[in-house]
Amino acid sequence: MKKMLLFLAVCSLFSSCDLAGKHELKTLKSAVVKNAVLSSGKLIRIDSFPSKYITPRPVDVWLPENYSSEKKYAVLYMHDGQMLFDSTATWNKQEWMIDEVATSLMTQKITKDFIVVGVHNIAEIRWQDLFPEKVVNFLSEEDKSTLKNISGKPNAIEKLFGDEYLKFIVSELKPYIDATYAVYDDKENTFIAGSSMGGLMSMYAISEYPDIFQGAACLSTHWVGALPRENNPYPNAIFKYMEANIPASKNHKIYFDHGDKTLDQYYPKYGSKVDAIFTKNGYSVANYRNLFFPGANHSEKSWQSRIHIPLTFLLKK
Repeated sequence: MKKMLLFLAVCSLFSSCDLAGKHELKTLKSAVVKNAVLSSGKLIRIDSFPSKYITPRPVDVWLPENYSSEKKYAVLYMHDGQMLFDSTATWNKQEWMIDEVATSLMTQKITKDFIVVGVHNIAEIRWQDLFPEKVVNFLSEEDKSTLKNISGKPNAIEKLFGDEYLKFIVSELKPYIDATYAVYDDKENTFIAGSSMGGLMSMYAISEYPDIFQGAACLSTHWVGALPRENNPYPNAIFKYMEANIPASKNHKIYFDHGDKTLDQYYPKYGSKVDAIFTKNGYSVANYRNLFFPGANHSEKSWQSRIHIPLTFLLKK
């Protein structure tokens, strides 16, 4: 009898903790960004999303016009959240115009209805957060000793946070979004997208968590890994990681693209290698794209001009 009472007490404790955790998630302090310049919808911000994995940072949630708790929405997670919605608040006065593009696609009933969750970057550690951490396992010991970040500064392997960044999204942010908003929580309605290092991280996310993400959009994917250089070990290591971890083709969609100007000039030569990896693993035009946009450069303006293509590909009704 005592053992039974002890068992029930423990169960009650864990149940209470679980309920408390859910309550805490729902009561995170958030507010509508009243000064955001949007074409439609509403932007809600958690100024400092708590995390035991990564440095806390703002997270934006964009809800479409006429968002209703009476229906359910798919969820698109995006990196570099501060660059998505309002050019008046960005460092280069450019933006993805996600609110405009998403509104147009949903109004025309081209895509499922969806919300967008934008995780802000922290400039000083963006590279450490977005580098696919397990790619390091495919580098030689000599290459590991010379690991450098996107600015060319030495960066010790133990200071990479890519795995922790994904744990934050999957085990801290997603549960909050699922508990707070009227969204589907299944893989078929969960997507991730980003550009440059965010493109690499989106590829990494769907590879590491194929049961969480159904599709990934990787624009101007930074195949060079860090600063472009001769005898660069990063691309081969990235491709070896992909070959070993590519998600099953039968129930995933993956989109890549690139231009050929500014930083994008370093990407075209890798296109055939990427195609070969995915084709070998059963991907076809039904669930895979790798598009080339001649003349496109490495900027939010370029990504804005074509983001409707991957969103249509991934979220088409």
